[in-house]
Amino acid sequence: ASDSTILIQGESGTGKELVARFIYQSSARANRPFITVNCGALPETLLESELFGHVKGSFTGAISNKDGLFKVASGGTIFLDEVGDTSLAFQVKLLRVLQEREITPVGSTEPVAVDVRVIAATNKDLEAEVEAGQFRRDLFYRLNVIPITVPPLRERCEDIPLLIDHFLKRLGREQTHAELFTPAALEVLAAYGWKGNIRELENVVEQLT
Repeated sequence: ASDSTILIQGESGTGKELVARFIYQSSARANRPFITVNCGALPETLLESELFGHVKGSFTGAISNKDGLFKVASGGTIFLDEVGDTSLAFQVKLLRVLQEREITPVGSTEPVAVDVRVIAATNKDLEAEVEAGQFRRDLFYRLNVIPITVPPLRERCEDIPLLIDHFLKRLGREQTHAELFTPAALEVLAAYGWKGNIRELENVVEQLT
């Protein structure tokens, strides 16, 4: 129910975005926007423009003013996926947003106040990244107000039957895991390493059924 910033850490494919969406849907901001940004998929200059917006003429191709996603998400929640992949230069700007609750569009000198709850996620060990000088310590503490670690599937193999049933239902299958998989087969699945985590399990279920 709080507006505190949340940092979700876990391997790729563990369901970090699903956790973020559940938090959003359970919050007082559930009737406001939920905006997802994959920080690792955008170059630094484009990421800054996408999040903070820009003014006309601020760079080649900026033919008009554009609101950033922080402004679009006003009153709601913004999910910064793979925040650990951002550059140190960008981290300085993100830190200011979290500290001051305001953004400055690219090419502008006028800050804009924003009311947005931030949920961030990463598949990296940010504490190790801080020690290696790859992630700002001050930003880590700003993000890590409420830490959540999503364990890999190999550490929660008791979830596999439930997840299989979920995927079967989504695929339109009428059977359950008990009808399609023998106890021995389930034991094999439970003992497997699942490097791709839940995403890999979903792929296997679709292949086998």
